Amino acid sequence: MTFQATPGRTPQGLGPGAASARFPNLVPAPGPAEANEEEDEEEEGPAEIHLCVLWNSGYLGIAYYDTSDSIVHFMPDAPDHESLKLLQRVVDEINPRSVVTSAKQDENMTRFLGKLASQEHREPKRPEIILLPSVDFGLEISKQRLLSGNYSFVPESMTATEKILFLSSIIPFDCLLTVRALGGLLKFLGRRRIGVELEDYNVSIPILGFKKFVLTHLVSIDQDTYSVLQIFKSEAHPSVYKVASGLKEGLSLFGILNRCRCKWGEKLLRLWFTRPTQDLGELNSRLDVIQFFLLPQNLDMAQMLHRLMSHIKNVPLILKHMKLSHTKVSDWQVLYKTVYSALGLRDACRSLPQSIQLFRDIAQEFSDDLHHIASLIGKVVDFEGSLAENRFTVLPNVDPEIDEKKRRLMGLPSFLTEVARKELENLDSRIPSCSVIYIPLIGFLLSIPRLPSMVEAGDFEIEGLDFMFLSEEKLHYRSARTKELDALLGDLHCEIRDQETLLMYQLQCQVLARAAVLTRVLDLASRLDALLALASAARDYGYSRPHYSPQLHGVRIHNGRHPLMELCARTFVPNSVECGGDKGRVKVVTGPNSSGKSIYLKQVGLITFMALVGSFVPAEEAEIGAVDAIFTRIHSCESISLGLSTFMIDLNQQVAKAVNNATERSLVLIDEFGKGTNTVDGLALLAAVLRHWLVLGPMCPHIFVATNFLSLVQLQLLPQGPLVQYLTMETCEDGNDLVFFYQVCGGVANASYASHTAAQAGLPEKLIARGKEVKRSRHPTTSASGVPSSWTPGFLFLLDTWVPGPTGFLILISSSPPLPPSFLSLGLRLDPQWKTYQACEGVVKGEPNAKLPDISGQVSETGFGRSQPGLGHFHESGSVACCHHHPLSSSSALPNYLRPRGCNAFLVFLSSLDPEFSISIEILFHVRNKVYFG
Repeated sequence: MTFQATPGRTPQGLGPGAASARFPNLVPAPGPAEANEEEDEEEEGPAEIHLCVLWNSGYLGIAYYDTSDSIVHFMPDAPDHESLKLLQRVVDEINPRSVVTSAKQDENMTRFLGKLASQEHREPKRPEIILLPSVDFGLEISKQRLLSGNYSFVPESMTATEKILFLSSIIPFDCLLTVRALGGLLKFLGRRRIGVELEDYNVSIPILGFKKFVLTHLVSIDQDTYSVLQIFKSEAHPSVYKVASGLKEGLSLFGILNRCRCKWGEKLLRLWFTRPTQDLGELNSRLDVIQFFLLPQNLDMAQMLHRLMSHIKNVPLILKHMKLSHTKVSDWQVLYKTVYSALGLRDACRSLPQSIQLFRDIAQEFSDDLHHIASLIGKVVDFEGSLAENRFTVLPNVDPEIDEKKRRLMGLPSFLTEVARKELENLDSRIPSCSVIYIPLIGFLLSIPRLPSMVEAGDFEIEGLDFMFLSEEKLHYRSARTKELDALLGDLHCEIRDQETLLMYQLQCQVLARAAVLTRVLDLASRLDALLALASAARDYGYSRPHYSPQLHGVRIHNGRHPLMELCARTFVPNSVECGGDKGRVKVVTGPNSSGKSIYLKQVGLITFMALVGSFVPAEEAEIGAVDAIFTRIHSCESISLGLSTFMIDLNQQVAKAVNNATERSLVLIDEFGKGTNTVDGLALLAAVLRHWLVLGPMCPHIFVATNFLSLVQLQLLPQGPLVQYLTMETCEDGNDLVFFYQVCGGVANASYASHTAAQAGLPEKLIARGKEVKRSRHPTTSASGVPSSWTPGFLFLLDTWVPGPTGFLILISSSPPLPPSFLSLGLRLDPQWKTYQACEGVVKGEPNAKLPDISGQVSETGFGRSQPGLGHFHESGSVACCHHHPLSSSSALPNYLRPRGCNAFLVFLSSLDPEFSISIEILFHVRNKVYFG
C-alpha cells in the first residue's frame, strides 16, 4: 500500500473521498434475504477416513476420523463373529483410506486384514493397512491421550477435573476396547499429522467433536444390489474442470429423490440410503415430517424452509479454519448467513406443531448462542471493507484505538501532498516533481523521477537525502522530513492489521466456544433438508406413505410402480405384490422376453428399500414387514481384476451370498440365473437353489425368480405346495404381433417369443426365419393322437432315481411335451459283458450300419421284451437281462407321495446278485414302436 503526492495535480492513491468510501460508517452486513448474492463455498479436498480397530475376545472396538468434518466417530464395544462380519460391514460403509490396528492380533484379524489388503478391485482403492506397536493401544496411555487433547469444543475455563467429567459424558470410558481404539487413532493422527501436514509441529490436529455411531437394526444390502437396482449410479462428469472429482450422479433413485439445498443435507440423505433400518420409531418419525409437508396448507412453509436451507453452509470446514487460524473473509460471510438462516429455521419451527420431534428439537436446541454469534459477527466484521482489502477488517466504533489510527491513515493523502510540495522546494531545479509515499514495514519515502543524467550509481546521490533503492525509473530516498514522519506516525498500516487480527482471534474464540451448538444446528438442519427433499419428490411423483407390520414377514404392495421406469415410459402399468405368511414364499415369474419381468422384480426391491429409508413409496398402498436383508442376482457383473468368469461371479458373489445369509425375513430377487452356462446345468442349478430354500418350509426367504427356463415348470422340478406360486406377464397374440399388457397374473408362460424380440431388435428376417426352423426341428409339434410327429430322445428326461433297497430302484421319466402314459414303456439292459453296448452306441453316434434290435417279438434275440401286466418280470437271454413295466399310475405298489404328477415312473426289482458282480444299466425308451437310447 503506498501514498504519494505530486505538486500541481491531485495526489495518486487514496484521496479523502476514496478513503471515506473504503472505510464507511456502519454498513449493514449481507443478510439471508439477499438471495442474489451467492458465494461459492471453498471446495474442500477429497474427504479421507482413517479407521482404527481392535478385536479381542469376540468384541470389537472401532473409531474413525473423518477429515470432511474433523469429527472422531466411535462405536461402543460390540460383539462380532469370528468371521468379523460387523467389521466388514463398517469397512464397506465408510470406505476408509487407512486401517490402523495393533501389530499383536489373533488369526481371525490377521486373515481379515490380509483379505482386505488383497482387494485390488475395491473402489476407489484398497485401504492402507497400518500396524502400530501394541503399547500404543495401552488403556492408561489411551485415556491420557484423550484427556490431554486440545479440543475446541471444551470451554477453556474448565479445570482439569471438570474437563474429565465433561469428556466422560461424551466418551464411554467403560468400553475399554473403544477407549484403546480412540487412543491408537489419536496416536496415528498425531504421527501422520493428518490435516496439518504443512503446519508447525505445535499445531494440533483439529478435532471438532466426538460422535457415537451404531449399526443396529440395519438392513443388509450389498453393493451389487445397490448397483442393479440403480439406487446409486455414478457417471463421468462432462465438465473438463471436474476431472479430479470425475463423477456425478446419473439416473438413479438417489438422483431423483435428492433435492437437498445444502451439502450436508445431501450427505445425510446418502447416509440414510446406505443405512436402511428396521427401527420403526426412526422410520415413522421421518414419515411424520414428510406427511406434514405434503399437506396443501403447509406448501408455502415447506418452500420457505427449503430456501433457508440454501444458506446452511459447510460449518465444520469453517470451524476447522478457525481452529488453525486460517479464517478467510468468505468464511465469516458464510458463517454469518448460516447462523441467521438457522435463527430463521428456529423461528419457523416454533410456529409448527411441537408434537413432531424434529420441530421440537429445532425450536429448543437452536439456542440464543446463535443469536449471540450472529450479533457479534454483525457488530464487528466490516464485510464490505474486508472484501475490498481481502483481509479481516472491523467496523467503526468497535475499538477506539483502531478508529483513531484509521482516521490518521485516512488523512495521510492530503498531508503527504503538502509534505511533497515542501520537499520539492528544497530540491534541484532540474527535478520536475516528487512525491511522498508510504510503504508498510519500510515507512515514508521521497520518490523522485530518474533524470537522463543519472546513469551510474554515483549519480543517484543527492545532498541531504539517503538513497534507498531504484524502482520503475524512480529513485527513493529518505529525507529529514520522512524520518520525522516515521517517528511521528509510525507503521500505521501494520499496527491496524495487528490490532484487527487480535480482534479476529478473540471473535474466533467466542465462536469456537459455541461450536457444539453450531454442530447441532448442522445435524438438525441437514435432517430437515433431507426430509424436505423427500417430501418434494413425494409430492411431484404421487407417492404414498408405507405402513410397517413387524408381524408380517414379507411385503404387500397394491398397485406399485417402478420409481425410475415410470419417469422414462409414456405409460406405466402398476402391479401388486402379495408376499406374506407361509404361502407363496417362492414366486416363479415367467413370460416372453421384454414383457416386464425384470422391472417387476426391481420394483418390488425398490419399493421395499424406499420404505426402509423412511421415504414415501410409488404405490397406492404398501405394507412392509420385518425385512432384514435384500439380496439380488439380476445383472451379471464382470471384472478382469477379479480373475473370475462371469458365471463364477454370479455364483460366488451373488447367489452363494444369498444362499448362505438369507433368513426367513430376507427378500431375494433372482433374474435369469443359469444363463451363463450350459442350459441343462443352469436349469439344474436354479432348481437346486430353489429346492434348497423350499426344504426350509416356513423358514424359507421371500424369493422372486424371473426365468425363461420354462422346463423348470414343464418338468415340475420344484415340489408342489403352497410355498410355490407361479406368475406370468399377461400377453396377447394379434396375428403375427405380440401385445404386451405388462400385467402380472397367475399362471405359466408357454413360450418366450424370442423371435418377436429379435424382430424388434432389428435382426434380418432371414435370420429370424432360420431360427424358427431350428426351433421346430428341436421342439416338434404334437399330433392329434398325442404322440409327437417327430420325436427325438432329447425330449425325454431322467428326473431322478431312488434306491429303496439292494435289489431295486425307482426311475422317474418326464417328457416335453408330455406323453400319454400308454405311449411310453421302459426298457432296461443289464450287460456285464458289454456285448450289446456297441450296437446301441453306434445308433447314438449316427453310424450308417448301426441299428437297435427289433422289439416287435415277445422276447427278441438281444433280450428286449414288451411290457407285461403286473409289477414286472425279467427275460434273460445269454448275458442280458431286461424288463418292462407299465406306468406307475397303473400300480399301487408305491405310496402316493412317491408319485410325482405328470411323470412316467417305473418300479424295477432285480433278482439277487453277487455283491462283487458289477453291472451296467442302460435305459431305453419305447415310444410307439420306436426305441430311443437314454
